[in-house]
Amino acid sequence: MFATYFNCLAVILGSLLGLLLRDRIKPAYQEVVFASAGLVTLVIGVSMALKTGSYLILLFSVVLGGFVGYALHIEEGLLALGAFAQKRLGKKDGNNEQKASNFALGFLNASILFCSGAMSVVGSIQAGTTGDYQLIMVKSVMDGCMAIILSAAYGPGVIASALFVLVYQGFFTLTGSFISPILGEGGINELSAVGGILLLMIGFGLLDIKKFKTGNFCRQ
Repeated sequence: MFATYFNCLAVILGSLLGLLLRDRIKPAYQEVVFASAGLVTLVIGVSMALKTGSYLILLFSVVLGGFVGYALHIEEGLLALGAFAQKRLGKKDGNNEQKASNFALGFLNASILFCSGAMSVVGSIQAGTTGDYQLIMVKSVMDGCMAIILSAAYGPGVIASALFVLVYQGFFTLTGSFISPILGEGGINELSAVGGILLLMIGFGLLDIKKFKTGNFCRQ
């Protein structure tokens, strides 16, 4: 679990640095932050989605996951959780509702970004079965850098995504010897491809092109 703990620490440190920079970024330059994060997220999403071995499977996974997610109202639940966390942890003011929404969006988008790639699954399985931490260490550095950008855009909700990283990657680390033969290389690629679609949704939202309820698609 050492590699997963290191990944969480990288996310937390990156988020804290982003929050410090956020206070120094003039409102006029915030568009630059969102545009940069959105474009990079789109590039990552496209590269991941193209790894699919079957576009029919990819389409079926996204549609089925979306149906289930909308039926369970996952996105609304996350936004409600963000509002609750903001009320408990933040100061009460006129912008509290907007802050709660940003908290939830930061947590949601960062969690998807940090856990949607094949590196999360493969790296965690390698760490748990062979003790090879190299892939997760590389991913940790990448996540830390993206956490700076996302927290500068969304705020402290990105820090909370470290908990999701801990649970998600910890699961594959502890159960890697059982999960790896079931998924296989093809299964991991398809999992990564679906994650790429989710990142495209996030990217479009950051660029203010189209707002998707990305959380509702996280049941694939």
